[in-house]
Amino acid sequence: MARALGRLGPLSAGGRRRHPRSDTLTLQELKSSFSMQAKMPPCDFSPGKYESYPYERMLKIRKQNLSPSVVTYYKKPLLLHQGHMQWLFDYEGRRYLDLFAGVVTVSVGHCHPKVTAAAQNQLGRLWHTTNIYMHPSIQEYVEKLTALLPDPLKVVYLTNSGSEANDLAMFMARLYTRNFDLICFRGGYHGASPYTLGLTSIGSYKHGVANGFGCQTTMLPDVFRGPWGGSHCRDSPVQTIRKCSCSQGCCEANDQYIEQFKDTLSTCVPKAIAGFIAEPIQGVNGAVQYPKRFLKEAFQLVRERGGVCIADEVQTGFGRTGSHFWGFQTHGVVPDIVTMAKGIGNGFPMAAVVTTPEIANSLAQNLHFNTFGGNPMACVVGSAVLDAIAGDGLQKNSEEVGTYMLLEFAKLRAKFEIIGDVRGKGLMIGIEMVKNKDSRQPLPAEEMSQIWEDCKDMGVLIGRGGIYNQTFRVKPPMCITKQDAAFAVEVFHAALMRHLERTAAN
Repeated sequence: MARALGRLGPLSAGGRRRHPRSDTLTLQELKSSFSMQAKMPPCDFSPGKYESYPYERMLKIRKQNLSPSVVTYYKKPLLLHQGHMQWLFDYEGRRYLDLFAGVVTVSVGHCHPKVTAAAQNQLGRLWHTTNIYMHPSIQEYVEKLTALLPDPLKVVYLTNSGSEANDLAMFMARLYTRNFDLICFRGGYHGASPYTLGLTSIGSYKHGVANGFGCQTTMLPDVFRGPWGGSHCRDSPVQTIRKCSCSQGCCEANDQYIEQFKDTLSTCVPKAIAGFIAEPIQGVNGAVQYPKRFLKEAFQLVRERGGVCIADEVQTGFGRTGSHFWGFQTHGVVPDIVTMAKGIGNGFPMAAVVTTPEIANSLAQNLHFNTFGGNPMACVVGSAVLDAIAGDGLQKNSEEVGTYMLLEFAKLRAKFEIIGDVRGKGLMIGIEMVKNKDSRQPLPAEEMSQIWEDCKDMGVLIGRGGIYNQTFRVKPPMCITKQDAAFAVEVFHAALMRHLERTAAN
């Protein structure tokens, strides 16, 4: 399998560079072919007047009274005041198109009217009882949720966050199998609690204290940045620019990564393991996708060792990938445990672990209690979110608008040498930035930040991720329109042009 990417041509005066095996253009060609035409799409919502503290006082309070570990985006942090569907408004009334959805959490839209109405109605009825008493909404919700999952995934334990859900999934896997070791991907993010930090394999989240006993990482099957990859590996409208000679139905990259997985099983864990956890598409690491058959083959290997298979749907679930409601369905697998959070509540703090009756019973041998999990407010909100996804056609919208965005970003990749990869599915998109396509070295942080700031200044909020913080994450509320997407792509294009001009000037 060929692995080399386009070799760079010589750099000429004025910052021009020709790429013999690439369609990327020179600065002069890019300037002549680009004219910023798009205007921010209209919005029929007007935010209320901001009436809280002045901006400078907010900054002072934050510095003095909030933990320094609670970081903010941008050189001048945004002070947001109100939200409506895919739009956010700051304290001065400036409007932004939200392409990050509160870190992939606002699924159906900021302050979606039907979800807001359901929450307001429940606020006047019953807030909290704990699960020592029955209340209607928990039964109504879990019936509705499990109807969306295949057999035998029909038993739910409700929690409050993705970290809690993954923490519980680890516990249940170990209880059920009576084994201890868990396998996870490098580059995976599964939470920041002391327990789940063992599964999270991104250095910036690691602290200098003991964690992760019994958690073993395995090579990430990343077909762009990893040692193997080709032109047909991913379940995505956009493939890598790497070439391969694989015949129909074969994937040499997949075979190589499976061999690495087998090596982990042979060298790092006992003969019997507790399980394996994976995100169907990695989220914090920048929408990294695996070869199409990888998870199916890995799940089989894990089950042969007595382990259970856990799908972390915290970011991929609830229709975001477009073609399917759950990310694991795109891989043709049925996990033993599914964890979910973020989009489940459209910003309301709730999460869930869904599993089989047999695995659920392993937790019932002793008490396990969660004070707020499954409270009346959360269940009503969660039910309204499911209704909005179905009623507003948001899964289909994710597929259509997401595919459009992916293909448009891919056109920019063909023009700009610093776009190494465009990947994803539905509205789960990553744009990996590089020094050049040949080396695949990450674009320096300062240059990433300049592009990011320019997008914000033009009214578009984008996330960032990746091991080296080198990937732009595009994961908006699923109500975003094609007109919004076209505007976002053009803003990103303009930010890339500004970057090239700065580079040429230097």
